[in-house]
Amino acid sequence: MAAVEIQNVRKAYGDVETIKGVSVDVPDGAFVVLVGPSGCGKSTLLRMIAGLEEITGGTIRIDGRVINDVEPKNRDIAMVFQNYALYPHMTIAENMGFSLRLAKKSREEIASRVADAARILGLTDYLQRYPKQLSGGQRQRVAMGRAIVRNPKVFLFDEPLSNLDAKLRVQMRAELKDIHARIRTTTVYVTHDQIEAMTMADRIVVMRDGIVEQVGAPLDLYDRPVNTFVASFIGSPSMNFLSTRIEADRRSAVTESGIRLPFGSETSVAPGTAISYGIRPEHLTIATGGGEGIPMVVANIEPTGSETFVQGTIGGQKVSAQLRERLFIKTGEVLNLTLSPSNSHLFDATTGVRL
Repeated sequence: MAAVEIQNVRKAYGDVETIKGVSVDVPDGAFVVLVGPSGCGKSTLLRMIAGLEEITGGTIRIDGRVINDVEPKNRDIAMVFQNYALYPHMTIAENMGFSLRLAKKSREEIASRVADAARILGLTDYLQRYPKQLSGGQRQRVAMGRAIVRNPKVFLFDEPLSNLDAKLRVQMRAELKDIHARIRTTTVYVTHDQIEAMTMADRIVVMRDGIVEQVGAPLDLYDRPVNTFVASFIGSPSMNFLSTRIEADRRSAVTESGIRLPFGSETSVAPGTAISYGIRPEHLTIATGGGEGIPMVVANIEPTGSETFVQGTIGGQKVSAQLRERLFIKTGEVLNLTLSPSNSHLFDATTGVRL
């Protein structure tokens, strides 16, 4: 195992800079997830750690050694790709042991390491089969097994679950986390799926346009996002944002239509200041008694069984609510809601930075 240190790393293609001075520390044995929208630079950064992309500027260290100019095969890393990249003419055992064969390991050592990895991954009964005889989830396990047998210092995962169906992704997330808990190899994992990031990571690195917006534990990012981008990206469904102004009491904000929205404690922001008031859909509830609260005009209702997802408007602004109740309401009706002031978030109306 080894720590990964990324210091002021840059990547440019001609005059176009795609990674703009990224610095991230991945502690020894940690599971760190790089997350962000398509094109944010997360896969490029992973490929630079792997040695598949040249580094334009900055430094990457693995276990204290600068690896900027080290060949990929000499970095002591193992990478798992989105498309499995298995050899169709080889058995599962041969696929898993192929890198060890190239390294001229003995047959006995190859067989032992493959057997150990197969036991961890539940593949013991499939070692003599071929990739076409396995399901997508089993093939992804084989790709992981091929990485595990190498016993690398660092695992790199590039969206490994994106080709799987929703149910299998949930299962594989749990299995990946369980494997990491057992072998404790330093892991850097790339995904665009914030649910994967929240459920698997020790630390999340949120990226946008080649820069790091925020780094932290999953619940830290959920509870205290540094700006509206992180607030909207982390959490599902996404956070609601309402255009408001700070009231004279500095304990609430008001929309243009006069709807008052309280927050947890007094703010130092001057009364009259324009802000973006954030509240997550799960922190809205139905007003008791039905006669008081914040009026939402219902536009769409999505019952899921365990909860009801309602979309509508508050003072003409779009809002979503995730409610535990089963509701029998129609489009155009008014639903009175209350919110949790302690779970509100205030952001600068112009910059989007947390206040």
